Amino acid sequence: MKFNFTQKTKVLLLSLIISGNLLAGNKDRAGQAGSTELLINPWARSSGLASSNTASTSGIESQFVNVAGLAFTKKTEIIFARTNWLVGSGTNINAIGLSQRVSSSGVLGIGFMSMGFGDIQKTTVDNPEGGIGIFTPRLLNFNVSYAKEFSNSIYGGVNFKAINQSIANVSASGFAIDAGIQYVTGKRKEIKFGIALKNVGTPMTFKGDGLSLRAQVPIGTSLTVEQRSAKFELPSSLNIGGAYDIYFDKEKDDHRITATANYLSNSFTRDIYQVGAEYAFKKMFMVRLGNNFEQKLYSSTERTNALTGFCAGATVEVPLSAKGSTFGIDYSYRTTNPFGGSHSLGVRVNL
Repeated sequence: MKFNFTQKTKVLLLSLIISGNLLAGNKDRAGQAGSTELLINPWARSSGLASSNTASTSGIESQFVNVAGLAFTKKTEIIFARTNWLVGSGTNINAIGLSQRVSSSGVLGIGFMSMGFGDIQKTTVDNPEGGIGIFTPRLLNFNVSYAKEFSNSIYGGVNFKAINQSIANVSASGFAIDAGIQYVTGKRKEIKFGIALKNVGTPMTFKGDGLSLRAQVPIGTSLTVEQRSAKFELPSSLNIGGAYDIYFDKEKDDHRITATANYLSNSFTRDIYQVGAEYAFKKMFMVRLGNNFEQKLYSSTERTNALTGFCAGATVEVPLSAKGSTFGIDYSYRTTNPFGGSHSLGVRVNL
């Protein structure tokens, strides 16, 4: 099998290799970032590839992986996903997204993710057993994206996200930006490269009445004391990936295998190498496998990640009309330790 790389492809490939050698995660800062829900992929399709498809992602799921892929939306795409996160912990994630082509080369996307932990009993020093009400912690992310096709080979996009975390009467809000590009080449556009910078934003801090308390001074006067919460940074990251499509027939797309790889450089934890593979039959049935490789991931005393690497998923997508409208069901599973893994189920409609 021979590859005829153009000069542009060679330059891009060389820049990716050089960039990869210059990057390194910071394991000494593990656990110091906040809003780590931004690192959780809420979508069922791309999570089955271990989020390794930075170079080949397309549609509204690209808001999480690489926003440049949003530009591949043909007309309108609507998806919803439900994730049972860390089975046994009572944590669930709901995500909904909409992408709409607004011009011959531009696509607008809107996405919303909500992470809930169920109802928790309120307790105090005087009522350690509860019985005085409940509260519901919740993490919310709202995304607005725009992606554009700059040429037959180059695609780019930017994503603006609002972040909110709340627990009882304390909350924190912040803002972040993602940006990404994809480069596609080859006779059948089978060679792909992608770069995505994610979660670059302002520091966040918790505020609210929950940080205030009533106190008595010696002269018998009561006053309200407000405690200050320390600021925390967002878990920014840089992704550099590649993908290659293999077709079994020179003319038809009935059988396709896509190999994906991604290098994830985290600001607050160890770097991760992600790989995946997807087999597709007539764009109607797809199966996926993926894995994350992280230093000391399998050490019970030194790992910093509950995800233990292996991922798998499948998709069934059926046509709704002769114009190309489809309806699909996606599923993925991610192994974890502790807890019983994470299951994601999603539905999508392409109009």
